[in-house]
Amino acid sequence: MSSRLVVETREIDPIEDLLAFADPARPLAWLRRGDGIVAVGDDVVETIRVSAGAESLRSATIAAAWRDLADGAEIDDPLALPGTGLVAFGALTFDESSAADSILLLPALVIGRHRGRSWMTRIRRAPAATHATAVPTAVPEVRPYGPHWAGTVGPGAQSPQRYQDSVRRALGRISDGELSKVVLARDLTGSIPAGSDLRRLVRALSTGYPDTWAFAVDGLIGASPETLVTVQQRTVTARVLAGTIGRGADADADTAASAHLASSTKDLDEHEYAVQSVLASLRPHTRALAASEQPFLLKLPNLFHLATDVEGELADGGSALDLIGALHPTAAVAGTPTAAAIAAIRELEPFDRGRYAGPVGWVDADGNGEWAIALRCAQFSPAAQDIAVTAYAGAGIVAGSDPESELLETRVKFRPLVDALA
Repeated sequence: MSSRLVVETREIDPIEDLLAFADPARPLAWLRRGDGIVAVGDDVVETIRVSAGAESLRSATIAAAWRDLADGAEIDDPLALPGTGLVAFGALTFDESSAADSILLLPALVIGRHRGRSWMTRIRRAPAATHATAVPTAVPEVRPYGPHWAGTVGPGAQSPQRYQDSVRRALGRISDGELSKVVLARDLTGSIPAGSDLRRLVRALSTGYPDTWAFAVDGLIGASPETLVTVQQRTVTARVLAGTIGRGADADADTAASAHLASSTKDLDEHEYAVQSVLASLRPHTRALAASEQPFLLKLPNLFHLATDVEGELADGGSALDLIGALHPTAAVAGTPTAAAIAAIRELEPFDRGRYAGPVGWVDADGNGEWAIALRCAQFSPAAQDIAVTAYAGAGIVAGSDPESELLETRVKFRPLVDALA
């Protein structure tokens, strides 16, 4: 007998620490300034997993599978807030040819908070002939945080010297006219003790960088400042980041750094590539699409970014997952032109990015969702004894880029994760 999804959301007393309900070893979370959604425990109702070699884009395969799941669902959601009702967490690979899986996880129990209101959503499968029963409203017990732990990471396959060599090779291709921009990343590898409570890392990133999206999906943990796309009630928004400089050691140095970034021709050109890439991708799916004429400075605890917000109205029957397929990869994390940039990345980076710089976020039954680009992140994988860690950071290479300066930029971008691991 076929079964359908039965989904029940109920408002509960305010929850202060959503992460306290997550599974310590496999947290599933999406947080910003304390709001967001977290899976309670590790019970998953459905997993949509797509590997390399799919006949269509991974995002399209996942979008189609998600529509099939959501179309037959019986949803009781009196709150209708972002993150209520039927929701799933996802993380997709940067490159379609990656050996890593793209994944969408549908948890059995979700706790969320939005602007002071908290809720609990239960998701289950029910035989087609039965009717929904009353949803229990008792909030599960929190899981006490495990002991503090520390991890160590060091140079990975792309050492600092090899990274600078890759930048020089990329500059040669730019000079030859093959590319206008390519984003090159390097990796850090290491380990953390087996049994570590990974929620501690999520909490450190969430509290240390509150304006970012802190996420944990299938071992991918990070804090991204860059929204790929948000869809809510057919309003589409995106935030484009490209152009970076480290914060100064004091107020005067901070002012000088921000002024330098705001007037840097190299960084402004890099930013414009990224903005135009997003606008071109969204135009076929939106109406009344607009972006600010000049970028603004986004101030984070460790650096400044040039940022531009984009907003429009969804013009077709698409969902957040469909827009991911249209947008990814953006010039901010790949380069321009896209195909040439991806080819250069495959050749100049001696590793598989996996889900680094890929889409990460959540989607609901109506196609609403919030998706960021997986930056300032690491992938945690069970190993023989400890838990293996691979972290990534990249920089945009354009004409005029300096290999040593680009290496320094990656060091600044690694800092949130390295500090939290320590």
